[in-house]
Amino acid sequence: MQFSAEFEKRFAEMVAHYPTKRSCLVPTLLYAQDEVGYLSDEVIAELANRLELTELEVRNVISYYSMLTTKPRGQFHVQVCTNIACMLRGGEELFEHCEQKLGIGHKQTTADGIFSLEEVECIGACSWAPAVQVNYDFHENLTAEKMDRVLEACKQSSS
Repeated sequence: MQFSAEFEKRFAEMVAHYPTKRSCLVPTLLYAQDEVGYLSDEVIAELANRLELTELEVRNVISYYSMLTTKPRGQFHVQVCTNIACMLRGGEELFEHCEQKLGIGHKQTTADGIFSLEEVECIGACSWAPAVQVNYDFHENLTAEKMDRVLEACKQSSS
């Protein structure tokens, strides 16, 4: 498994920074996922080896965190919060709007690979509900029209 020079640099810095190799597992998984697109069997085996863990230990951590995935996601991963604050301000309707607009459901990816959609419990933006996270960018106080603009901007930047 070959990672980029940037990944290797980050990995070396993290391993040196933490008291044990295991401690840098989650950030390492995030960096690997950002680079590869998802945590493939090959990535899991490589990181388990590097961090002196079993593949099962790595998979257990992956299964715990919703932001980690073993399946390819779209270039833009749209996470719509439907927890209580967002729900009360239209989060569920916003999720349904995204399903219709993108033509996919929860944890699905568009055929062109541009978008994936996920309904999530909380993204920590309760004061600005309803809120959506697209990759690492937050979008708050959304309406269907504002969401359409977010999705259109993503689609245009993918070309």
